[in-house]
Amino acid sequence: MQYHIAQFNVAKMIASFDDAVMQDFVDGLEPINTMADNSPGFIWRLQDDSGDATSIKAFEDERILVNMSVWESLDALKGFVYRSAHLDFLRNKKVWFQPLTGSNLVLWWVQEGHIPTVAEGKRRLEILDSRGPSQEAFTFSMSFPAPRS
Repeated sequence: MQYHIAQFNVAKMIASFDDAVMQDFVDGLEPINTMADNSPGFIWRLQDDSGDATSIKAFEDERILVNMSVWESLDALKGFVYRSAHLDFLRNKKVWFQPLTGSNLVLWWVQEGHIPTVAEGKRRLEILDSRGPSQEAFTFSMSFPAPRS
């Protein structure tokens, strides 16, 4: 059995999408999503009919955005996050997003072909916050190998 890596992250906008402070974020969504779609190891990402996930509301707070994707390997995901133009986007997160209490990113292994749900991502984030990094829910800085088949 093969496993892929899933990631779920959340961020709370400091302002609405139509506020000038959010303009660079809004303008960067399509290019970053296209880059992800075309990155080595990319399998799937959460999106609505507009091509991004900004209208998907997983929390009561309307300013909390969610992002979720599946990749062939942890290395492929790291390559996109830290060794592409995405890193410049990531470096600007303090301009667009407020700090959250608790974790804002969780990783976990999924069986090949499984597409995770937002509810699954939220549950994994809760596991990470309540138990710390484990095989069930971890981070880039404390990752775990894929389960053995």
